[in-house]
Amino acid sequence: MPKISDRGIDMPASPIRKLVPMSDSAKARGLKVYHLNIGQPDLPTPEVALEAIRNIDRKVLEYSPSDGIRSYREKLVHYYAKYNINVAADDILVTTGGSEAVLFAFLACLNPGDEIIVPEPAYANYMAFAVSAGAIIRGVTSHIEDGFSLPPMEKFEELINEKTKGIMICNPNNPTGYLYSRNEMNQIRNLVKKYDLYLFSDEVYREYIYTGSPYISACHLVGIEENVVLIDSVSKRYSECGIRIGTVITKNKLLRNTLMKFCQARLSPPLIGQIAAEASLDAPEDYMRDTYEEYLERRKCLIDGLNRIPGVYSPIPMGAFYTVARLPVDDADKFCEWCLTDFEFEGQTIFMAPASGFYTLSGMGKDQVRIAYVLKKEDLVKALVVLEKALEAYPGRIL
Repeated sequence: MPKISDRGIDMPASPIRKLVPMSDSAKARGLKVYHLNIGQPDLPTPEVALEAIRNIDRKVLEYSPSDGIRSYREKLVHYYAKYNINVAADDILVTTGGSEAVLFAFLACLNPGDEIIVPEPAYANYMAFAVSAGAIIRGVTSHIEDGFSLPPMEKFEELINEKTKGIMICNPNNPTGYLYSRNEMNQIRNLVKKYDLYLFSDEVYREYIYTGSPYISACHLVGIEENVVLIDSVSKRYSECGIRIGTVITKNKLLRNTLMKFCQARLSPPLIGQIAAEASLDAPEDYMRDTYEEYLERRKCLIDGLNRIPGVYSPIPMGAFYTVARLPVDDADKFCEWCLTDFEFEGQTIFMAPASGFYTLSGMGKDQVRIAYVLKKEDLVKALVVLEKALEAYPGRIL
């Protein structure tokens, strides 16, 4: 039998999706499964986007330009300007979701064996995209006791060597919900400038910030304009995960031209997705306001509920719609599996993502889970009851 590639063997399974077969089996047994594992918003997509799809009047669904439809990129310029992110249409390349944006950025910037430093826990697919590019992620651990704030710069500098090419951040953060402060972003900026590194900044959750602290984009940092690679997506802000539209943005012309070659090789981003995404930019202001307020209420419901369960602790996330919670269990991976295979409460169970998959360092996150508050409050309340009952019944509970 032919051998699988080393890259394929090294590719990590998604901690968000790897338990799906167990969830499917639980549903087949008639259980109600509360999906807290994945950032799939349940709120409606903007009606203007749905109308744009319904009213497509084309005789041919053709390739779009490799860097995306020009009119869409020009409208994005105005969208980013609202956040004081000053870019031109030619700085923007449309991608097949934010995932392709990260992958293309890594492929364009990193050679096999190169290293990037990532505060973790971090979005698990960064590891997968690094494997795809032959690169190595070096994790710098943030801690739940500190609310997952940025680790000291000394911890970053300990990892920097001749193979280090960049730093990757997510702000606001997935999976922790942490929002980097101005001071923290300036510290990152100074490090990037000192060592002439790339700064890959995933900012897809900028609409969801729940504190008085300002949103500091990597594009706001002075003196490293050509080092910054901004990653974005419409999936979360417009509940459009399925249309697969993202962007990769850079003011570095050489990098932009290099990214374009990867865009050309995959031909074009989704045409219909771009039509919907462009229309979404005309969504009324109350769409985003109502969405924001709903997540704000869900956050309070979830975090208050988690911290009332004996032995459970979650810091208050300042952005996005996730939290990482510590549970009184011997092994969160086993606990998440057990909930789907061996437990039910009144015909219900829960599906969470074990946090160990969001760390590169072995043994980290062993008692942690990532929870997405993408369910309506009534379901979050029910899911919290099920979680408490599961912890009471779990054989590996830590007393």
